Amino acid sequence: MITAIVQYRLPPSIDLNACDAHFRNIAPGFRDVPGLIRKQFIYAEDGWAGGVYLWQSRADAEAFYTGPWLQGIRDRYGMDPQIKYFHTACITDNAVEAVLLPDAAE
Repeated sequence: MITAIVQYRLPPSIDLNACDAHFRNIAPGFRDVPGLIRKQFIYAEDGWAGGVYLWQSRADAEAFYTGPWLQGIRDRYGMDPQIKYFHTACITDNAVEAVLLPDAAE
């Protein structure tokens, strides 16, 4: 599994409420993204936003980030996002009372 942290700077016109409304509007569209396990939509008070994504593989992540999603970020925020990839060794998920262990290292 791969965790990707994606960040981009918001224009000053987009505050927390506007960002939350946008995220809630687009969240259902991520249900069918190939290889995506989970996405957390994030906002920071310093004007940066983005997501923390959990992927089956880096190939899945890179396929998504080079597709129409990238152009949407460029169009909305006028920049390429910053993306950092992390190998995910395991996950403690207290919501389902489980520790998830990937079968193979990516």
